[in-house]
Amino acid sequence: MKKVLWWLILGTRGGINRAKIIKKLKERPYNAHQLAEELNVNYRTIRHHIKILEDSEVVKSAGEKYGKMYFLSENMEKNYMDFETIWKQVQDGKKNN
Repeated sequence: MKKVLWWLILGTRGGINRAKIIKKLKERPYNAHQLAEELNVNYRTIRHHIKILEDSEVVKSAGEKYGKMYFLSENMEKNYMDFETIWKQVQDGKKNN
C-alpha cells in the first residue's frame, strides 16, 4: 500500500489534490460535488481523481439514488498512518525547497 500511496501523491500530476481528497474522506463520506466545493476544485477534476483513487482501491463508493458517496476503503483505513507519514514527508520537502 505504501508504494501505491507514494505513486498517488507524487508519481502523477495532481497528486496533491488526491491527498486532499483522502484527508477529507477520512473525516466522513462525501459526494463529488461536496468534495469540489470543500476543496475549491473543479467538479470534473474531482471526478478524475476519484476514478484514480477507486482504481487504486483507496476509495470505495456506495449509493446511486442521490448520487454516489465516496469513502475510504477498509485497506486505506488500515494504512492511514502510512498515508499521514508520506503526506508529512511531502509537505516537509516543499518547505525545504
